[in-house]
Amino acid sequence: MPERTTLHQNQPPWLIRLLNGGGAALRELDLGPVPATTAGLIALAQERSGLNDFGGNDFQDPLTRLLDSCYGDADLNLIGRIALRADTLHCLRNRLLIQRDRNLHPEIAREEIRSPVFILGLPRTGTTILHTLLMADPEHRAPLTWEVMEPSPLGDAQKQERVRRAARSLACLRWLAPAFPRLHSVGAELPQECVSVMSLSFMSDQFDTMYNIPSYRAWFFQQDLAPAYAWHRRFLQHLQFGRSARRWILKAPAHMFALPNLLSAYPDARFVQTHRAPLDAITSVSSLITILRGIFSDSVNPVEIGREAMRYWADTLEKFMAERDQLSSDRICDLSYTELRRDPMAAVHRVYEYFGWSLGGAAEARMRRVLAEQPADQVTFHRYEPEQFGLEAGEMANLFAPYCDRFNLPTREGLKSTRGPAQPAAAALDLEYSLAEGANAEANDDDAGRQRPAMIG
Repeated sequence: MPERTTLHQNQPPWLIRLLNGGGAALRELDLGPVPATTAGLIALAQERSGLNDFGGNDFQDPLTRLLDSCYGDADLNLIGRIALRADTLHCLRNRLLIQRDRNLHPEIAREEIRSPVFILGLPRTGTTILHTLLMADPEHRAPLTWEVMEPSPLGDAQKQERVRRAARSLACLRWLAPAFPRLHSVGAELPQECVSVMSLSFMSDQFDTMYNIPSYRAWFFQQDLAPAYAWHRRFLQHLQFGRSARRWILKAPAHMFALPNLLSAYPDARFVQTHRAPLDAITSVSSLITILRGIFSDSVNPVEIGREAMRYWADTLEKFMAERDQLSSDRICDLSYTELRRDPMAAVHRVYEYFGWSLGGAAEARMRRVLAEQPADQVTFHRYEPEQFGLEAGEMANLFAPYCDRFNLPTREGLKSTRGPAQPAAAALDLEYSLAEGANAEANDDDAGRQRPAMIG
């Protein structure tokens, strides 16, 4: 008999199922919550913050398209509707606060972001552990979860309260999706992905991860993402202001989709690309997306998710590989998932040698402590099969043949367990924060800022 997979083990608490059932019954009677609108959310964010300047209006059309697709396509349950409203309102509020700080301190715009390093690759290829290890070096900097959730006030003002609020909010996902926290360790002081930063432009892969929104997705794929990367740079300037300008270490698989836009914002960027057998990577991320979308909708189709993921990442990878060949070879370092999993510190040393960095003894000791703190139960918990997601080895081999040939990758490594988050992790963290604001979820103060990084992302 086939071994049970993680999807079989993921079920929301009975209270959530009851609430969603009640919400569905109300919608049948046209008594459910009124869908949020762009104008209504803008007015509410301004009223609650006492601020009016969003730093431009280029976010309004993306927000409208997102809301229309969520209410028209995603078949949201009650929790999904609450999360959507809370999440978009939270993004608007952060825009207002960041712009207020920028108006008060115009010198923020003069902050220079020099030679940032972007970790990218297919999801589930080791990007997260590499990000976490590199961040253990005091010479490096990344957006931390609590900073992304509450970027204002500037710097470390009220840090402990902001960290505690972020940690309390992380309790929501543990309640809503029991399987997810065992796939991805969360902490208020762990590094966060760029898709959460870019969500404030409402042009981000994060939303497509959380919700089944084909009309938004089709629109998004045709967009010039320059506004999203301009906002990304503004966010980094905001976090860097008043602090030493250390090397930024950034991460998101989705950066492969828009390399020209990224280079327009960061012309001196460097890259680390991680590599893994595509069938394993796509199957794993499909499992995580299925689990995450299941929080927001009771109508989730794993096969549809798997097929979408296969097509998206095949197209993205083909486009990116052609574009990366325009870069000089000294700007991009390649690492294999197998190398990262077998000997993470050897992989780190190779990155440092490639870019000519110096790894101090104290920084290496911190990295080794991070590795020693890995949660043991994540080694084998995440289990998945390609057939659950409509993925077939032969088709995948054909789609990804040039990529596999170039980097000497097998079609499939045959691994049935993996650790850590892919892109859905960032979406989950924003969900946790937004729902916690509405539900006032509680967590022990002992969890605040607990650094339990995921082993393989």
